[in-house]
Amino acid sequence: MQTFHLICNAHLDPVWLWEWEEGAAEAISTFRVAAELCESFDGFIFNHNEVTLYKWVEEYEPELFVRIQKLVREGKWHIMGGWYLQPDCNMPSGESFVRQMLLGRLYFKEKFNSQPTTAINFDPFGHTRGLVQIMKKSGFDSYIFCRPDPVNCELPGEDFIWVGYDGSEIIGHHALEMYNSPKGQADRKVKEWLEKKQQNPVGSLLWGIGNHGGGPSRLDLVQLQEMISISTDNRIVHSTPEAYFRELIESGTELIRHETDINPWAVGCYTSQIRIKQKHRLLENEIYMLEKMASHAALLNITSYPYRDIHEALCDLMVTEFHDVLPGSSIQPVEEASLRLVDHGLEIISRLKARTFFALSKGQRKADEGEIPILVYNPHPYPISTIVECEFQLSDQNWNDEFSLPIVYQDGLRLPSQAEKEQSNLNLDWRKRTVFEAVLSPGQMNRFDVRLEVLASKPRPELKPHNDRLTFRNEDMEVIVNCKTGLIDRYLVHGIDALTPGAFMPLVIEDNDDAWGMNVQSFRQVAGAFELMSAREGTRFSGVTDQMLESVRVIEDGEVRTVIEAVFQYGDSFVVQTYKLPKRGTLIEVQLRVHWNEKSKMMKLSVPTPYRQASYQGQVAYGMDSLPSDGKEVIAQKWTAVHDQGSDFVLIEMNDGTYGSDYANGEMRLSLLRSPGYSGHPINDRTIMPQDRYSNRIDQGERVYRFWFNAGKASELLTTVDRDALTVNEKPFALSFFPPGTGQIPEPSLTLSDSSILITTFKKAERSEDYIIRLFEPTGQSRTTQLHVPSLNIKQEVMLGKFEIKTLKLHVLDKMLSEVSLMESEE
Repeated sequence: MQTFHLICNAHLDPVWLWEWEEGAAEAISTFRVAAELCESFDGFIFNHNEVTLYKWVEEYEPELFVRIQKLVREGKWHIMGGWYLQPDCNMPSGESFVRQMLLGRLYFKEKFNSQPTTAINFDPFGHTRGLVQIMKKSGFDSYIFCRPDPVNCELPGEDFIWVGYDGSEIIGHHALEMYNSPKGQADRKVKEWLEKKQQNPVGSLLWGIGNHGGGPSRLDLVQLQEMISISTDNRIVHSTPEAYFRELIESGTELIRHETDINPWAVGCYTSQIRIKQKHRLLENEIYMLEKMASHAALLNITSYPYRDIHEALCDLMVTEFHDVLPGSSIQPVEEASLRLVDHGLEIISRLKARTFFALSKGQRKADEGEIPILVYNPHPYPISTIVECEFQLSDQNWNDEFSLPIVYQDGLRLPSQAEKEQSNLNLDWRKRTVFEAVLSPGQMNRFDVRLEVLASKPRPELKPHNDRLTFRNEDMEVIVNCKTGLIDRYLVHGIDALTPGAFMPLVIEDNDDAWGMNVQSFRQVAGAFELMSAREGTRFSGVTDQMLESVRVIEDGEVRTVIEAVFQYGDSFVVQTYKLPKRGTLIEVQLRVHWNEKSKMMKLSVPTPYRQASYQGQVAYGMDSLPSDGKEVIAQKWTAVHDQGSDFVLIEMNDGTYGSDYANGEMRLSLLRSPGYSGHPINDRTIMPQDRYSNRIDQGERVYRFWFNAGKASELLTTVDRDALTVNEKPFALSFFPPGTGQIPEPSLTLSDSSILITTFKKAERSEDYIIRLFEPTGQSRTTQLHVPSLNIKQEVMLGKFEIKTLKLHVLDKMLSEVSLMESEE
């Protein structure tokens, strides 16, 4: 006899077309009704997930929370999934997915003594393959999801083996019937489903009123109970996800392996509401960097580890990753509230970072007369060659028509440095911004000292246009900026062209009012392009009144880099595009300040290369993917790359907060923003948005983007790209600070011996006074590294397989390392 598992749930978005207060009210009401029905109907089981909702019930109706705890103990209420919430399943970093599971598991274990083994993400819009290893090493053996539909993503069946980058496996179940059922129609959904599944030895079906809570209704339960009682051909039971997968395994059903991601769906969500995506990335970066700093200081007993404060910021991050927040599919008040939430987390981390920074500055000598110290903390376990930017104040205002030039030294050795315009617009020789080249020692504070040289005026740029071109050269590369177009016509690296002429053109793409991009897989139709302004237009836009400016101009030039600025216009929108070209090396930075006023359009940045047959690759959560090269919109994280395997050449793009892009015929297009309506949702042949009034649109106004590009031998650059991308995201913290000259310089934090493996996490353990160190192999090649903890005199060889995540517990008292699961339990 076949067994069919009915899994009742109440899909409830905490926010979406409503704000969080309404979500909380609906959660409490839904849970109250579900509890009453669990108490009234024998055999009925209600399933629900998401810490966020349980926290609301715990705080606002604690007596209901106690009832739920009792029902869980009795097996009538099942804690499902066990994550913090249902996040977007593509954009969070691998470490953020770990925290979704870790914080969820800790909460449900503490409050309900429950540890689910089936993960669920019914509503997110696609699923990165990196999830497999993370789930497996977090104690999950199975996974239920609803999207994408088979048209967008072909899977080997409703049930299959999902294989991760490292070879980890879990069972996946594609719930094609979705998660909800209209009130009073659950029995109809079950009947229709049974007719289709008569050949299956075992099956599962999700049901419950949604998408705004509701869950089970008394009417639905009465009808289902009657159906169950009269069924003779099949065994129909109220059940849980774990029970379904247990019986599926016992049935001996042969499952086919699936060895790619589960994408795409709603590709516009890779870009919509870009501010949330950028702020989310920033909060990720700041939290994981602070943890490294705080662990360093606490391990040396310099400061205590601020666990509670970091936990609060982490909860802000978890909520921001919700699948209608991070993808940008919510209404404007939700966007605004989410930005406030991220800022709350950032403010917590900012204060903690400053406290930890000052603590780690102990032992630095007092500044000599005329010296201005700059301290730079490198949180990473390897040396970093970088350009440091830092502002400081002179000890007194200089009212003379002079310029105080900051010159940077390290241990008495003069470093290449230059002065650039500071953030303020105070026209006085007082505030300074210095930029200098440095090699930062790993896991410690680095000391630099500034001395001032008074000049008659600020040095003027030496680079001048010739034949309408600005030609920049150093020992490793040549860059040509076209003064007629404002675009880069050449990026020559070690004698090889990485780009074709007209690179970094801001494109305007045809789009519509659908915030998700539900019915498309690409954004390729060009509506137009931004063009360089005339000198008169550019001068007016720049706010300059006493002279005429060229629209392509060198604004900084010194020992460290040359900075070129160009201004563009399209329709009612403007772009200030800045190229930062280093005097050494091949890493160039491109910054865009976009003033966007277009409707139902998309903006992309065109990066054309000569490599028309190259492959396209990108970083994903704890992995690296080969991405489509046919113009379809794809999602990646901190970097993407155009890789020409025949010539072993690669062009790498790194970013600090964009996710969408496409690639075809040698051209990479980076997705910057979209301007559909807030929660604009296609429904049949209706117009997406009202046509009788003004409707607010996503991403109107000013937005800022930073990209870094590098090129060269793929066999070299692709082994270090994850470290390079992490460095520009979790960037070293620089601050001008006059230390007291007391105490001893702290020993370094952690170091690694190889050139590729990452330490993604160094944090206090959740249930002990020990520390957690998480390593990741990002290149797809087995590697061995030596992990060194100087303060405890520990040196240990660590072996990692391809794309392996390895978590170690640092036992402080025993001065040893042991391997643990992602959930920090002993293997």
